[in-house]
Amino acid sequence: MRVFFPKEKQRKFINKILSRISVKEAAKLCKLSERTIRDWRREKFLMDLGALKKLCKKTKILFPKNIEIREHYWYTRKGASVGGIAVWKKYGRIGDPEYRKKRWYEWWEREGKSKIRLYKNNYIFSCKPIQKPNYSEKLAEFVGIVLGDGGITQRQITITLHEKDDREYAKFVVALIKRLFNVPVGTCHRKRDRAVNYIISRTELVRFCVDKLELKQGNKIKQQIGIPNWIKRNKQYRVACVRGLVDTDGCIFTHRYKVNGKWYNYKKLCFTSHSKPLRQSVYYIFKNIGLSPRFAGNRDVRLDSIKDMQKYFQLIGSHNPKHLNKYYK
Repeated sequence: MRVFFPKEKQRKFINKILSRISVKEAAKLCKLSERTIRDWRREKFLMDLGALKKLCKKTKILFPKNIEIREHYWYTRKGASVGGIAVWKKYGRIGDPEYRKKRWYEWWEREGKSKIRLYKNNYIFSCKPIQKPNYSEKLAEFVGIVLGDGGITQRQITITLHEKDDREYAKFVVALIKRLFNVPVGTCHRKRDRAVNYIISRTELVRFCVDKLELKQGNKIKQQIGIPNWIKRNKQYRVACVRGLVDTDGCIFTHRYKVNGKWYNYKKLCFTSHSKPLRQSVYYIFKNIGLSPRFAGNRDVRLDSIKDMQKYFQLIGSHNPKHLNKYYK
């Protein structure tokens, strides 16, 4: 319901209200924006009846007299009448569906079809191109990163990294993506999780990852994904892929224990995944290069000895400064 004041009376009434409470308080009381209150003061719009009652009650100002209460869409009949007259003057008729259908078909045959073809061939409706690299160690490492902390939807590829711990590593990941595919990388900060999503919005890249790189859209755990076959067949690719996996889903930690009153400290490596095929692939790749991994629980693959840790960083290494700092400090 709307309140219709005589000319200039709504402005005076709102000014009287605002002499007792602020615009901000009035807006909060009416659950409206401050701009709406100011528009009422300028008499741009009619006031809301419910808001008027609240303002009168709050400020203890008497309910105004000589006002008219109107329905919310009181103006539609007047507007429809004015619009109908305008249509009659312009076309000489009102509401002839058969005539409109006939004219539409005439337009369709004359120019509509050609416009649709033009829109379909327009650049904004086509997939943006990407650079499609050949198989390489860098591409295999990218696959490892996606298998670790990435996700693929129908239109996007997202890699999620810790906003602080992986800040420097994120620079490497972004540079790698740009070098491989020549695409921009967007960011979305997740403050609650203290993480950052690095997002590539390219349908063509999603197709390339699925068709060429043998990755999968959707939930990685439910699908129990593993390392693609083209990587398994090449030793250098296997090493690069594991580097990407451990840099994202792995950690370096210190095992500290006491024997005969003496403390010992050893650095160890743990790769964690809920995908059984992925854990098994990492285990056998470690074995293949001469390491002695072991399964720990239902999620982890570990390297425990000093010799294995030295060999890991010699043969595989890391591009994540977080891991390098923990190992060498």
